[in-house]
Amino acid sequence: MANLTLVQAINLALVQEMEKDDRVIILGEDVGLNGGVFRVTEGLFKRFGEDRVVDTPLAESGIIGTSIGLAMAGLRPVPEIQFEGFLGPAYDQICSHAARMRTRTRGAFTVPLTIRVPVGGGIHAPELHSDSPEAIYAHQPGLKVVMPASPYDAKGLLVSAIRDPDPVIFFEPKRIYRAFREEVPEDEYTVPIGKARTVCEGTDLTIVSWGASVVQCMQAIERSSTSIELIDMRTIYPFDIEAVEESVSKTGRCVIVHEAPKTCGFGAEIATQIMERCFLHLEAPVQRVAGFDTIMPYYKLENEYLPDADRIEKAIQEIGAY
Repeated sequence: MANLTLVQAINLALVQEMEKDDRVIILGEDVGLNGGVFRVTEGLFKRFGEDRVVDTPLAESGIIGTSIGLAMAGLRPVPEIQFEGFLGPAYDQICSHAARMRTRTRGAFTVPLTIRVPVGGGIHAPELHSDSPEAIYAHQPGLKVVMPASPYDAKGLLVSAIRDPDPVIFFEPKRIYRAFREEVPEDEYTVPIGKARTVCEGTDLTIVSWGASVVQCMQAIERSSTSIELIDMRTIYPFDIEAVEESVSKTGRCVIVHEAPKTCGFGAEIATQIMERCFLHLEAPVQRVAGFDTIMPYYKLENEYLPDADRIEKAIQEIGAY
């Protein structure tokens, strides 16, 4: 076991998969000599060389378009987009081509592509550097969308993503890149895509969350006297609705927490499916604690935008008193 941060766990997954499979290559802006803007790919250029760790121009559409071609030709590219806001220029390549290629060619071609993207706020970055667009890409059939909340899950999910025959967007919550450490096996293991994690068990209320917000949920739970079950979705799509259904059917109450704006955030889909599947078990309306329906504000107000333990605790109290 190694005591690793999220950054170190992702780096270890990349090293081990590149050693195991010479089809795995990395490409992106500054991923080589500089080791990436957050140093996630640090040391890989020296270890694997310029043919497998490729510094690219500042052209996200070109990065992803090239990666799609490489994947269709038999490689396993892992491109990095420096910040989630820069996915926009690559949207057409991702949604019009990578996501549709299996269907378009009736299975003749697949796109085993893993797009690594730092995501979310909390680090006082400028505009276009702090958004949470997971719902946008979960809405596109043909894509898988993953967002780990711990170093252990980050390593296991990234290995699963790289080995997946279809495109995966691997969102990395930058707020917790180095926020804490966790015991991570140095040996090979995988965490299955599409399977949620029960972080802690409870009987009175279910909290459903993912990414960095899981940490704030734990802080709220520690301050609460309510018996709370916390579900970390880990995968946004395909998501583990069965785990949510089982938990909410037991507790009768649910709070959903995420950083993205509330309107049309992925919490709305989860809330709808809870209503469809668990209506007769509900003791209170499902509540959502989310980002506000505004552009992520600059530094001074950033922490006011993000769901924190106080807002989550208030929702717990309100739904418990319903």
